[in-house]
Order: sequence, then C-alpha cells, then structure tokens
Amino acid sequence: MKNIILIMAIFISIGNRSFAQDNSIDSREKLLFGIKGGVNYSNVYDSQGEEFQADPKLGLVGGAFLAIPIGRYFGLQPEALISQKGFRATGRILGGTYSFTRTTTYLDVPLLFSIKPVEFITLQVGPQYSYLIKQNDVFTNASTSIEQEQEFVNDNIRKNTLCFTGGADINIKHIVLGARAGWDILNNNGDGTSTTPRYKNVWYQATIGYRFYSN
Repeated sequence: MKNIILIMAIFISIGNRSFAQDNSIDSREKLLFGIKGGVNYSNVYDSQGEEFQADPKLGLVGGAFLAIPIGRYFGLQPEALISQKGFRATGRILGGTYSFTRTTTYLDVPLLFSIKPVEFITLQVGPQYSYLIKQNDVFTNASTSIEQEQEFVNDNIRKNTLCFTGGADINIKHIVLGARAGWDILNNNGDGTSTTPRYKNVWYQATIGYRFYSN
C-alpha cells in the first residue's frame, strides 16, 4: 500500500507541473476512448488465516477503456483488460528445496465510478468481474522442472470472480498514468450461488495509456 501511495503522489506532482504550463484543456465533459498497458504486482492470501505464505510476482496487463461523462465532475469508466496475476512460493520436500510459480490470465471487466475534482486527476472506484482464461503452473526442484498449462473453455460465462478495485488516473493531455489496487470478493459458482474464495487474488497495478478525444 505504501508503494501505490508513493506512485500516486509522483503522478499527482507530474500532473500539477504539466497543467501549470497549459491549463486550457479540460476534457471532463467529453466522451473518451483509450488504450492502456502496464504491469500487475500480484499475490494471493488465505482468507481463513491459516499458515500460507506466498511471494508476489509481476505480470502484464493491457486493454481498452471508455470514459463516459455524467456532467463535469462525475462519470463512468468501463474497461476490458487482459491481466496476468499469480504468485510465487518456495519450500522444502524430501530434504530438498523447490519453487512453485502460478501465472493466471484473466479477462478483467471493471465498471468504475469516476470522480473528477480537477481536469488532471480522476479518482475511480467500483466492482470488477474477472473470468479466468488460462492458468500456468511451474514446479521446479533440484532435479526436475514440471510445467502445466490449462486453458478454460467458456462453457459457463457465469463462472467468474467478483472483485473490488480503486485508484487514480493522472491526465496529461492525451496521456493517462494510472495506479490502482484490487482484490477478490466472491466466486460465482455458475448455478446462481456465490461463495467467498479461500485464496484471494490481491494486486497493485500501474499503467500508461493514450486517450482519444476531439480538441
């Protein structure tokens, strides 16, 4: 959390200096389309509080967003992102050490409520639906390395995870610098019921994007 606060502070400082030089652009009431890409810093944790330790890992994220104004100071921002999450773990078995890395690839669809107090900063918060597309596991010890990859057929679109995410975007004309955090809340079982996942994804996200709008 300290890292993401520091990143946001740096972005705000950059945005302040940029708009101090040119404050004639205000796109808060415009319909905007954009593309973005960046990295996730993700991990998982055991919601039952039992002994489970994992190390975070980096993954890629990229996709598109649409900024829909609701007046000057509020708006909605739906997005569609391909997002890598996962974790790393190490341990000992039969007297030897091993490492385990899981990389999960999701289709993330956040629906964010935007607050736009000034042109250069947008605060965002809202739910996110995540559908697991692919999972890659790599197990390595002193003598062998085993890799297993699974691709999930979309046989029931309701089998997804509900997440919560929030953060801020810094708008420097067409360029958008974003910092965000998120975590899993519920799993949809596909039969109309939902459960709280025991092992929840948690991630920090930093992106850079380009937004298209008419001058």
